[in-house]
Amino acid sequence: QVQLVESGGGLVQAGESLRLSCTASGRSFSSYTMSWFRQAPGEERKFVAGINWNGGTTLYADSVKGRFTISRDNAKNTVYLQMNRLKPEDTAVYYCAALLSIVVVTGTDDYDCWGQGTQVTVSS
Repeated sequence: QVQLVESGGGLVQAGESLRLSCTASGRSFSSYTMSWFRQAPGEERKFVAGINWNGGTTLYADSVKGRFTISRDNAKNTVYLQMNRLKPEDTAVYYCAALLSIVVVTGTDDYDCWGQGTQVTVSS
């Protein structure tokens, strides 16, 4: 398994941008599908974006399509989430997750490795 550490969260105003990073330690990062989820207060954790092992396949939640971009650098064991045109409804704790798989899946129960989360707050 890999250990995941997120960074890059913070407080921004609506319309601004943030880039989240998730760095993995352990073996074979390039073998993992990597995804971002988010959880707002009182809500379930939800899929945001996912990327397969070589970056050839990406998947996004409808709510972030066209605004967020997921990418990875296997040489740095890092996956990124570029978030543009942020909205107050994007406010949540963002979690990085890893799955030893060649396909991108969206269920929280599918992933067995999670980071500790990073808070993103968007003010109106």
